Amino acid sequence: MLELKEIELTDKPWVDELLSYSDFRGCEYSFSTMFLWKFIYKTRIARVGDRLIVGSMVDGKISFLFPPGKGELRPVIQAMEEYSVQLGQPFYLHSVNKQAQEQLEQEFPGKFEFTETRDYFDYIYFTEKLTTLSGKKLHSKRNHINRFLENNEGRWSYEPITPENKEECRQMNKRWCAVNDCLMDDEKLSEQCAVAQAFRHFDALGLKGGLIRVDGEVIAYCMGEPLNSDTFVVHIEKAMSEIQGAYPIINQQFVKNTCQDYQYINREDDTGAEGLRKAKLSYYPALLEEKCNAVAVR
Repeated sequence: MLELKEIELTDKPWVDELLSYSDFRGCEYSFSTMFLWKFIYKTRIARVGDRLIVGSMVDGKISFLFPPGKGELRPVIQAMEEYSVQLGQPFYLHSVNKQAQEQLEQEFPGKFEFTETRDYFDYIYFTEKLTTLSGKKLHSKRNHINRFLENNEGRWSYEPITPENKEECRQMNKRWCAVNDCLMDDEKLSEQCAVAQAFRHFDALGLKGGLIRVDGEVIAYCMGEPLNSDTFVVHIEKAMSEIQGAYPIINQQFVKNTCQDYQYINREDDTGAEGLRKAKLSYYPALLEEKCNAVAVR
């Protein structure tokens, strides 16, 4: 039977290697995503040949990612299915992208039933567009930034997150939570568990970050990492929204100062939250990373 283990920081080198073979653009194909959310989703991993198996538990049921890597696919899928069967559960894959769906249909024609999951489509943007905010469609974003610059002329600054200023970002995050009633929202509480892990293991995970100060105080921060050969993923972004333009300025400045070696920026999904979806669509993504669930039906 397949043996799954808890994901640990020491797994990062070999996991990154296997992820690089597939070069997927979805945010779940990131070691940091798996590690930061492991306490929420009880993430377990295994290596079978040159493929990575990632299992998560939701409501007591096992769910797998399509196994990234190289080499034979059939025996890996069969091992995952046998694991599910021995648990007395259906064989279920989540966040299956278009490339993975095509591979499954080619290798196992008619075996899976696919269901689109719009709430978990990733928003992918051109780096150049998020840097310049050029064009009529992004006129309102430029206006928000201009208001921020006018209101805070000579009082604001951008800097990368370092060991010296990381604690200030953590304290700003606490203020953000107080303002946004995190203790009253289960989803925000879960997110804050992941955020705490990101601060604690910032360097070991290879994260990059940036912050905005106004009058010397941190009012926004952002964290992310290279995701694949052409895409940088933004995992966390927080700003004090009472300061006009705080979100647009940290978005632009982080991309401008950190992400220029990548063609695309993945700003992850919206989880079906109406306000978040509206905000992410307002930046006019270059594409959506489509995903679906796959359930074995025979």
